[in-house]
Amino acid sequence: MTKKTKNRNKKSKDYSNQILKFLSKNTAKSFNYKQIAAALDITDTNGRNTIIKNLKTLAAQQTLEEVERGKYIINEQTNYYEGIIDMTQQKSAYLICEDLEDDVYISTNNLNKAFNGDLVRAYVYQRRKSKKPEAEVVEIIERNRTEFAGVVQMHKDFAFVVPMQNKVYVDFFVPKDKLGDAKDGEVVLIEMTDWSEKSKNPFAVVKKVLGKPGEHQTEIHAILAEYGLPVEFPVEVESYAQNIDTSITKEEISKRKDMRDVLTFTIDPKDAKDFDDALSFRQLDNGNYEIGVHIADVSHYLEEGTILDNEAYQRGTSVYLVDRVVPMLPEVLSNFACSLRPNEEKYTFSAVFELNDKAEIINQWFGRTVTLSDQRLAYEEAQYIIETEDTTIPEEISITGETQQIDSNVAQAVLTLNNLAVQLRTKRMAHGAISFDKVEVKFNLDEENNPVGVYFKEAKDANHLIEEFMLLANRKVAEFIGKQKKTFVYRIHDEPDQEKLFNLQGIVSKFGYKLNFKSPKTISHSLNQLLSDVRGKGEQNMVDTLAIRSMSKAAYSTDNIGHYGLAFDYYSHFTSPIRRYPDVMVHRLLQHYLDGGKSVNAETYEEKCGHCSNREVMATNAERDSIKYMQVKFMSEHIGEEFVGVISGVTEWGIYVEIIDNKCEGMIRTREIRDDYYTFDEKQYALVGEATGNTYQLGDEVIVKVKNTDLVQKHLDFSLVGKVKK
Repeated sequence: MTKKTKNRNKKSKDYSNQILKFLSKNTAKSFNYKQIAAALDITDTNGRNTIIKNLKTLAAQQTLEEVERGKYIINEQTNYYEGIIDMTQQKSAYLICEDLEDDVYISTNNLNKAFNGDLVRAYVYQRRKSKKPEAEVVEIIERNRTEFAGVVQMHKDFAFVVPMQNKVYVDFFVPKDKLGDAKDGEVVLIEMTDWSEKSKNPFAVVKKVLGKPGEHQTEIHAILAEYGLPVEFPVEVESYAQNIDTSITKEEISKRKDMRDVLTFTIDPKDAKDFDDALSFRQLDNGNYEIGVHIADVSHYLEEGTILDNEAYQRGTSVYLVDRVVPMLPEVLSNFACSLRPNEEKYTFSAVFELNDKAEIINQWFGRTVTLSDQRLAYEEAQYIIETEDTTIPEEISITGETQQIDSNVAQAVLTLNNLAVQLRTKRMAHGAISFDKVEVKFNLDEENNPVGVYFKEAKDANHLIEEFMLLANRKVAEFIGKQKKTFVYRIHDEPDQEKLFNLQGIVSKFGYKLNFKSPKTISHSLNQLLSDVRGKGEQNMVDTLAIRSMSKAAYSTDNIGHYGLAFDYYSHFTSPIRRYPDVMVHRLLQHYLDGGKSVNAETYEEKCGHCSNREVMATNAERDSIKYMQVKFMSEHIGEEFVGVISGVTEWGIYVEIIDNKCEGMIRTREIRDDYYTFDEKQYALVGEATGNTYQLGDEVIVKVKNTDLVQKHLDFSLVGKVKK
């Protein structure tokens, strides 16, 4: 082939996306091809001719409008949307936008340098022969983040940093003079500084060396860095907190309802250090019960607008990693001044209810109180009392590690409260609430924070007891303000996505289960039946996970649409202000309205709700990453060993298997299943062998061997031994 022919067949460059980006940033003015070429730094004749062609094509597509001969502006009337990028594990993404009915797919090629969580402007279009629309990013309005954790790959005069977060689809280029003390193979925290139009890779500078990959502190600090979680509080914030007057004064007590003489106790996990909530109990002369839900009065100490309040708001929530807590508040408040520790007087914000023996509410009261906890119980101790009605707690259950005698009045209160909680829960379920009692994976750690065992945490009666009274307080506080039609912070949960529910039905039907789609109530009842039916079976965790994924995400908002999952018309978060900032806002608003205050600005609080919702998602992701890391670390001691697992996911490139004994999930690559050539059957959620017809589908029990563990990518590789014979 001659050189001339080669050049003739060479595909000319397409500048459409760059044109759209430029015009979308300059919507007030029209431009001709020369002005656009100059702005894009295109000076050659071929390039200018290509721009002319691109402009005509975009105008024909009505993406651009030719306002006068040869002059164009972007057509803002159609197909342009602002939204958030939601990356997938496969490096493609979806555009999430309130103005669009469904999330819109974006291929990797059309991301145009956008990352997960970025706020972007995108062009939404319909491909030929495609039923669903797609989108292309034309402008990055705001970066979600600029800091990333990754592993250094050193070259002679520069380095690349390979991101640890698998949703980041490109490596970062770091010039030699921006590496600091980083060495080849080390984990570092980088800051992205630039990503020019012509560069394939973003430029970055190393901010901090985190350590060697695979080491515990390195990996945990990488997770902290990845999500922008601070290791400690700024000095000035800690100093401010230390200087707060935390004394209990007669003057302040006089402004509150004094409930120090009422029997009060806390029920929390054994290892809890901050106690948000306590219950008080007494029987009234009319035979009814007065039950107080007493919550730490954080807002008394956390004054609005202070550096401490600003820090708590920015954090939004405490984050619970496998080996540590990143608290929302400094320890002097979270573990001491605000914490409802036994035999200490505390300022509290309370919801006090009068209930009859049918768990019906006769009266209610909300306001600031002073309380004194008479007893601290662990969930295990309360459960022992519920199950045995015995007041002597054996040493293997006791918090102290020694046999403990519980006050008979406390024990009787626990039994009565449990009876009322069972009735409250029964009513809630009958009303359409969904019971997601998902098993939590926990680790036994040695002194070096190495996992030496895995155990599962399940909710029992004692957990439900506390849950029901916290739900009662949250619901009634929200209802009290909601019916006044005043701006408030609600915890909302929309109805489930129908398409996801149909997909769930397709999966669970293979196990003989069925959902009823007749109405929202029948959906919730059939979901509860499903969750009950799978309990204790191999497919339980998979079905629980898929059912949760079919639900909408709960969030904070001033726009009350109710809470579908709990079947409440009004719901808020009032009961955990030590670890959740929305609860602090709820306390402040409740007191403001109790004092006769006018309705506050809804827009201001909606913005705060959005921030808190985002921080909650971040915390969930960080917690999930730390669990995944610890699971991989645990399995690194079991390479070559065989386990029984359940197929929890099927894709064209492999099957995911969750080990029954420890809930650790790994992948078997399709190409490594040697007994046949397997293809992915999307309808069956299965890999099907072409010659044998053998299938591996969701829910199948298989035997796997641990092949490889990757602590940096938090990934497990399994090899397939075979199916479990029934």
